[in-house]
Amino acid sequence: MSEPKKTGGLAGIVAGETTICTVGKEGLGLTYRGYSINDLAEKATFEEVAHLLLHGRLPTRAQLKEYCNKLKSLRALPPPLKIILEQIPASAHPMDVLRTGGSALGTLEPEGKERDQIEIANRLMAVFPSMLLYWHQYHKQGRRIETQTDDPSIAAHFLHLLHGKPSPDLHVRVMDSSLVLYAEHEFNASTFTCRTVASTLPDFYSAITAGIGALRGPLHGGANEAAMELIERFKTPDEAEKVLMDMLVRKQLIMGFGHRVYKISDPRSDIIKKWSQKLSEACADKILYAVSERIEAVMRREKKMFPNLDFYSASAYHFLGIPTLMFTPIFVISRTSGWSAHIMEQRANNRLIRPTADYTGPQPRAFVEIDQRG
Repeated sequence: MSEPKKTGGLAGIVAGETTICTVGKEGLGLTYRGYSINDLAEKATFEEVAHLLLHGRLPTRAQLKEYCNKLKSLRALPPPLKIILEQIPASAHPMDVLRTGGSALGTLEPEGKERDQIEIANRLMAVFPSMLLYWHQYHKQGRRIETQTDDPSIAAHFLHLLHGKPSPDLHVRVMDSSLVLYAEHEFNASTFTCRTVASTLPDFYSAITAGIGALRGPLHGGANEAAMELIERFKTPDEAEKVLMDMLVRKQLIMGFGHRVYKISDPRSDIIKKWSQKLSEACADKILYAVSERIEAVMRREKKMFPNLDFYSASAYHFLGIPTLMFTPIFVISRTSGWSAHIMEQRANNRLIRPTADYTGPQPRAFVEIDQRG
């Protein structure tokens, strides 16, 4: 038998089995429990998708109504958590707010007989927007907001807390679609982190908090922030092309393009791109979307690289009036559904995840007394 090919970062290595999500062996599609992402993004709400991921089936109309009401009831922040959020500096990154808030909630509402893993998954999905925006409004506007709103969906709830009023239907629809697109993506870095931590059998919050930490990096969730920082630098498409060509000559990394598991295109990108275009038209944008398209064209022409979900999500979120530093936290709100499904799947058939490594260090050698070291 030939030795397996050595690859960095576990690329191409099968690290487990899952019934939750796949991009296919060829990396040409994306399905959540067998349902195409195209159908889900067009026809399902995020709450339907969360139910699918956590329970393995799409809800009936009655089940969906009950589930939405359940999530609505879980939006309030416990008073001790409000105090903690108020102590986090205004200068903190919003991802750090969610990491800290999620961990703190685990001490206030610990997993146990009265609070099982499904209850915690639902609680975190419902309360993460409340955590983030309570902290934001307290430090940016000097207001202690009420987070228990009657908005019908997580998307509407998030935008309402951010802007202080209900958002237009188009905005809520785009936000909801983006949550669907970000909900799950098989064994990505943060999900695998959640499963690795879960395999040691800690509480549910520990695994979720670890996932947030993995998502914090620019090579994973932070790519949408980096994409926005690039796009908004330019005043015209021509300027964008000129600077981008120079960046490519200097071999600088362009965030928002290419993907570890997709070979031809990211099936989620075309969906969010259409929403970004609709939003740009609705707000009479004449720069941002055009710049985005030119950057995409240059990357296809020069590097044969396609945009991933993060690239057009950046402009879509910008058109929704969402601060750039909140882009990755939105990822957390959505992906908590997928992370939770994976943690539960790992627990159901657990085996400690403990890979081996190829040692490339020194061979065994004699210890040298300190006075004899040169």
